[in-house]
Amino acid sequence: MKALIAILSLLCVHAFAADSAKPNIIFILADDLGIDNVGCYGSDKHKTPNIDKLAAGGTRFETCYAAPVCGPSRCLLMTGRYAFRTGGLGNQSWRPAGPGAKSADENPVAKLLKQSGYATGMAGKWRQVGETPRDWGFDEYTTDPTASGWYWQRTHLKNGEQITVPEGTYAGDVVHDFAVDFIRRNKDKPFFFYYSMHHVHAPILKTPDTAKDGDPALYEDNIRYMDKQVGAVVAELEKLGLREKTLVLFSGDNGTALNFPSTIGGRMINGKKGSMLEGGSRVPFIANWPGVTPAGAVSKDMVSFADPLATFVELAGGKLPEGMKFDSRSFAPQLRGEKGTPREWAYVQLNAKWYVREPGFKMNEAAELFEMSDAPFVEKLIPAAEDTDASKAARQRLTVILAELNPAAGKRDDAPGAKPGAQRLKKRQGTQ
Repeated sequence: MKALIAILSLLCVHAFAADSAKPNIIFILADDLGIDNVGCYGSDKHKTPNIDKLAAGGTRFETCYAAPVCGPSRCLLMTGRYAFRTGGLGNQSWRPAGPGAKSADENPVAKLLKQSGYATGMAGKWRQVGETPRDWGFDEYTTDPTASGWYWQRTHLKNGEQITVPEGTYAGDVVHDFAVDFIRRNKDKPFFFYYSMHHVHAPILKTPDTAKDGDPALYEDNIRYMDKQVGAVVAELEKLGLREKTLVLFSGDNGTALNFPSTIGGRMINGKKGSMLEGGSRVPFIANWPGVTPAGAVSKDMVSFADPLATFVELAGGKLPEGMKFDSRSFAPQLRGEKGTPREWAYVQLNAKWYVREPGFKMNEAAELFEMSDAPFVEKLIPAAEDTDASKAARQRLTVILAELNPAAGKRDDAPGAKPGAQRLKKRQGTQ
């Protein structure tokens, strides 16, 4: 009996040691926040001191690509697979754009982390992905009530049950309080939390810190409140003694919304949310893990929203399932300050539009080539007749990549009346 007890004790010690080596992971995703709205990316107008502090103490990636609107971006995060493979081509809460991604057909990141012993939770915006967070592997969640509900309403869906909060409750605080409570209750084991903010999505409403209705700085006030909540998450981790055990990542789901552009160094980014231009999909991406991520580092390595899945699975000590094509590439080595194997290009898709982007050039579904040396401000169309040696070589490389991906043979949005995201956004601006 003593021998059995000794063996069991040893196994428990090994299990505890294995879990302690796994970092907690918090992915904070802002809504409609492009790089032009973040201080450490050079915003001329907006101040984000808490987000900037994450960058100062961690690694800021200069070029990260999401999709041009929220649903496809979030689906890409959950699956680590391009939209033409999953059907996550558009926002599922409008009209199902294409077949829609189904959790049963995928190996979602939350389910993979659960297999590695993680507690999983999420709070905030979800409905554009489809189904419920629980279907996609989250043990606990709170989110918008239905496909027709909105975050500022009093009704929320908490772990499958509709609840109504008291009059005057600020929806952003409901999301934040759920996140903090989850962290507190799971502080003694590895956890993954997906903090899906509603800031700074339109309509831009007053926050608890807003002095009065109609404040001309209301949008800036929303950015300040978002930044304050990011700081509050970090403060809670420090209070609980979890800061050095926790990887915090901050990003945005697509570019800045059409009505709220800003400048960087006096120049406007080319394109905003919903467009297939640089500003539609280029988003902030900051990783902070004290003692692991190099402080103040700025990485030029290209990152795709497909990549967190493989990264998180590697950090958790797991492996990607065999028999499924993943487009996710781990940047775990870069988080440790190592070279790793950075991706050479990123792929972006919205409905029946797509492009592949490498550091100097990009090519779209119409085989148009753009020179990108002055991105994100300028994208210069290069006709084949005006090719230089560099553009000719790029045209050949990107043509091969698109031919191998072959998005046209994958799942498509062929429903009657389907339009590219930018056209649809103009009709629904402020409500998607």
